[in-house]
Amino acid sequence: MTNRRHKQRGPFVRLAIFDLDNTLIAGDSDHGWGEFMVSEGMVDPVEYKRSNDQFYADYERGEMDLQAYLNFSLEPLTHYSLEELAQLHQKFMREVIDPMRLPQAEALLAKHRAEGDYLLIITSTNGFITKPIAASLGVDDILATDAEIINNRYSGKMTGTPCFQEGKITRLHQWLASAKSAGFEGDLSDCYFYSDSINDLPLMQVVDNPVAVDPDDNLRRHAEQQGWPVISLRDC
Repeated sequence: MTNRRHKQRGPFVRLAIFDLDNTLIAGDSDHGWGEFMVSEGMVDPVEYKRSNDQFYADYERGEMDLQAYLNFSLEPLTHYSLEELAQLHQKFMREVIDPMRLPQAEALLAKHRAEGDYLLIITSTNGFITKPIAASLGVDDILATDAEIINNRYSGKMTGTPCFQEGKITRLHQWLASAKSAGFEGDLSDCYFYSDSINDLPLMQVVDNPVAVDPDDNLRRHAEQQGWPVISLRDC
């Protein structure tokens, strides 16, 4: 995705970073994938839904055990080949993600694109779920929690640093260290970061332009105390 797009635009000197779930789309793709697996009969319809809902509630409070969640959410992927999962994901995009799309979010992306910014999504949701969504939004690159692949199948484990809370900062700095290969020639100066979640507070505190988007209650309070912009991408 990155190599194709940066040959068409650039050079880039300013980053515009976006969370994905409940920011650029009107819902949580990770939780939505769990509900999709339930509807497709891929998992136990009662126990999986109960745990999926509980993990999501924990996430919203900023109290999720990430390792426990990844063990839970990545295990079902191990039962399918990458080709089978790609077909399932196409149906997931049509039935779950397309209804979550937000015209105002896509207008915001277009605004930053027109200003010559490099568009980067940083999301805690694993790349299997989110990379096709990012491609459909036309961003330049995405950093996501990486799921390990062995012999053309997901292993059920993650690899590298999880892209969650402070881990988003770690992953961003790792990306910046090699960003010239992605067509980005700047740094974090004047960088924007848009997010809805208190879980993203660490990264919001290190950028020049943090913007709370339809924020949860905890992030809204913090944003108002700090004088950060609070916007909605869901208003009619």
